[in-house]
Amino acid sequence: MIRFVFTLALATLAALPLRAEVDIQKVTSPGGITAWLVEERSIPFTALEIRFKGGASLDRAGKRGSVNLMMGLLEEGTGDLDAQGFAAARESLAASYGFDAWNDAVSVSAQFLTENRDDAVALLRRALVEPSFDQVALDRVREQVLSSLRSDATDPGSIASETASRLAWGDHPYGSDASGTIESVNALTREDIVQAHDDVLVRDRLFVGAVGDITPEALGKLLDDLLGGLPQSGAPLAGPAAYLGEPGVTVVPFDTPQSVIVFGHEGIARDDPDFFPAFVVNQIFGGGNFSSRLMTEVREKRGLTYGIGSYLATYDNGHALLGQASTANERAGETVQVVRDEWARLAKEGVTQEELDAAKTYLTGAYPLRFDGNGRIAAQLVGMQMEGLGLDYIVTRNDMVNAVTLEDANRVAKRLYRPEDLHFVIVGRPEGVTATR
Repeated sequence: MIRFVFTLALATLAALPLRAEVDIQKVTSPGGITAWLVEERSIPFTALEIRFKGGASLDRAGKRGSVNLMMGLLEEGTGDLDAQGFAAARESLAASYGFDAWNDAVSVSAQFLTENRDDAVALLRRALVEPSFDQVALDRVREQVLSSLRSDATDPGSIASETASRLAWGDHPYGSDASGTIESVNALTREDIVQAHDDVLVRDRLFVGAVGDITPEALGKLLDDLLGGLPQSGAPLAGPAAYLGEPGVTVVPFDTPQSVIVFGHEGIARDDPDFFPAFVVNQIFGGGNFSSRLMTEVREKRGLTYGIGSYLATYDNGHALLGQASTANERAGETVQVVRDEWARLAKEGVTQEELDAAKTYLTGAYPLRFDGNGRIAAQLVGMQMEGLGLDYIVTRNDMVNAVTLEDANRVAKRLYRPEDLHFVIVGRPEGVTATR
């Protein structure tokens, strides 16, 4: 019955109307842990999103993949509970936990019913504060990671992305896969996993978002119960990542009928005053819809690809403007040339008022869709905190999009899009292109 109630709660949440405004409260626990809270008392259910800044970039030298593997082991046992026992305990509470890792952060997601809150939080606390890191579980999860790495080694898209990252970021953690390499993951010991846990899951780089049936007072107690046992500080954060990518073309030979192309150059920081104009311009140029210039020129007019797009990659320690496409080997050269030409045209001519108005309409209309469930709202709250945005950002964000003028957009297009700096990584047997490095 409890499983049915939990499923019904999730279904009901999905059916709730989108909220025009989200009332965010800042909560500080008696122990000094801060969280952002949105109370939603209509359903006895709470979603919790926890992130620790630093993430896989805190892997120690020679231990690449240790943070990723550590996060994969958190639900594999604690105390007298092995992996099966932990899963059974979680199932009996109708609770849901998720653990993830990437270069800038690790995340812990939890969802639970109000009636089971205390027990669900207590079980999650054991996973976070007292994980077993049992050798049997370690070897099993390690093999899962290795299987994924072996698969990536034969996937043209993964090879292209990893090559582009290495050329862009060099020896910085951004330059390598957060999952590690086959060699580094095979060499990881239990002591390495324990060290990664101590380095990453610490209170002084903690961000929390909570949404649902919980009061500020109850949330404060929950935070101390759940996270108060973690150490205050850990390993130093990674430093700035200089963008090292050079203009030109890199070809990685690979036997496949299609070439995968990753392209781009240095981008723009999230806290740059020109970020919102850049965000809107990218939507016009290569955003995720069929009306973007790249989709129009590369797919619709020439039939060179099924899909192409670009995006602003804003990391904690670096930034890039990137895009990706796939095309038949014999049409790779033409695809590269069209991308170059469109990049140059945008820099020289800018965008039109019609394009700008359409992009604003799309971006402001799509924004509420990010808040269609408690879990997604909790994740948004944490993301806002990590980016240093204010409590009123949800209310003011669309105003900032609408404030972008045609003059702003074209000034930033000229500043940001530099065709002379473009670098293309092509994996396949491309025709019509010459590797320059």
